[in-house]
This record gives sequence, C-alpha cells and structure tokens, in this order.
Amino acid sequence: MDDPVLRVQSQLTDRDRVLLGWLYDHGVLTSFQIAQALFPSLDFCQRRLRTLYRLRLVARFRPQRADGGSYPYHYVIDQLGAEVVAASRDERPPRRDHARVERRRWTSTRSLSHRLGVNGFLTDLVGHARTHPGTGLMEWLPEVACQRAGTFTSRQDPGLVRAYQPRVRPDGYGRWVENGVEVPFFVEYDTGAEQLSILAGKVDGYRELFGTIGRAWPVLFWLHSAAREGNLRRVLADVALAVATGARDHAAMTGLGPAEAVWAVAGREGQRLRLADLAGYAVDASGRAGEAA
Repeated sequence: MDDPVLRVQSQLTDRDRVLLGWLYDHGVLTSFQIAQALFPSLDFCQRRLRTLYRLRLVARFRPQRADGGSYPYHYVIDQLGAEVVAASRDERPPRRDHARVERRRWTSTRSLSHRLGVNGFLTDLVGHARTHPGTGLMEWLPEVACQRAGTFTSRQDPGLVRAYQPRVRPDGYGRWVENGVEVPFFVEYDTGAEQLSILAGKVDGYRELFGTIGRAWPVLFWLHSAAREGNLRRVLADVALAVATGARDHAAMTGLGPAEAVWAVAGREGQRLRLADLAGYAVDASGRAGEAA
C-alpha cells in the first residue's frame, strides 16, 4: 500500500520539518513571519511554501482588510503535514479532521491577531538568531504546554510540586541564549484590549507559580504602545517580581526586536536592556540569582 507520509518524507528539508512542527504546535503563521525566521528572502520563502502547499502539507488562507485589499497568506497545517509531524515524533496519528478543524478555527477566530502576535515574538527571536551568531532560541512552549502540571519542575522536586497545576496562563515560555548567557522567560502579549488592572493581576499567578516551584524567571509584557507601557509601569512600580516591559511601536521606530535593548525592568530606572541582560533576574532552585537581581 502506498503510504503518503512515507512518500513525501524524502522531499522534506530540515527547514520544512521545523516549519511543519511550528504550524502543528502554534496554529498559524504569515508568509512574512515564516520568511523572517527561516529563509534568506521572501521570494525564496514563497516559492518553497507553494511547493509545500502543492504537496498538501500546508494549507493557506488570506483574510480581507476592512479598508480594502487583503493580508498576506496565512499558513496552517494540512492533514498530511499533521500526520508527518506526528510520525516524526512517534505520536498517535492526528484525527482525520484535524487539519479541517484547525483551518476553520483560525479563519473564523477573533483571537487570530493575538495568536499571530505571539507567534511573531517567536519568529522575531528565531530570525534574529539566524543572522546573529552566538544567539539562539533553545526552547519555546505555547500557552497550552505552559498550563500542564510539571512543565516547569524537575525530577528532583517533591511529588506535590511536580503535580502543581499552574494558575497563570502565559502566552509563551522561552529560553534565549546569547554568547553563553541563558535566560528563561515568560511572555504576556498585549493587544490593548484588556484593562491594565487585569494585566497587573497576572503577576499574582506568577508569584504563586514561582513560590511553588522554588525558581523564578523574568516575565515580559510586550505591549502595543509606549503610552500603554508607561501606564502599566506605574501600576507595577512596587512589584516584587522580575517584570520587564517593552512597547512594539517603540521597537518598530528604533528598528529593534525583542532580543535587543527594548526591555525596561519594572520599578527600576536606567537604559533599556537586551533580553540576555535579564538573565541576572532569574533565580534557580537553590535561590541563586545574578548580580542584577
């Protein structure tokens, strides 16, 4: 019997496999995000995406703009692509309607812009690492993975700690490395729709998580505007956790990305820090922290 998964395996590059894994885990990416993270040019990226589309490994849709025109293609996993990812991970094959359900989910969801924003944070970091030797995103966990019991514990932790179900719902968790310096971090991606009190209230969930597992990492609030960032910083002025804020409009104006000097630690003045500089605010299981903590 002809197995389509086996048939297509030989046509895939390592980069294709990375992309399929991202779409399987994170839902949706635009052609621009994919190009930034994985390809030397947009044209090269679009040619490869057309090939993957013809092979039925990815599907795509193009939302319409309210003021006319359309957005770039948005890519999601297709059924064969999902089966390839599951096989490569030695996981149970996905449901027969997995791709159809996912495609319908992202073509109709109100949370599409938020998911694209979170995934853009991921692709910005990977794109930076692609062009800056000595840097790398070593791990990236989506929201659903962050909510699983035991995700942020180790085998050495007591059983009750490993069974702890996090109350907080991060948009993502990552581990960034730059010239040998590693910083784990959580991301809260803000669209401006929530009240500042709700954003600030998320800190309580992180405080509970860190107190339970006995280690702590910087929490990054990635806000849509510098004005909103300033307002949130006033609310968080006395917070006792390592919270850093950045504004996307400020980053765009200065031509900087989330790996670069766009972060300001709540309650502290001074120049903005690079993501790697926040390693000093991470506390390990022994209670040790860097000089900045």
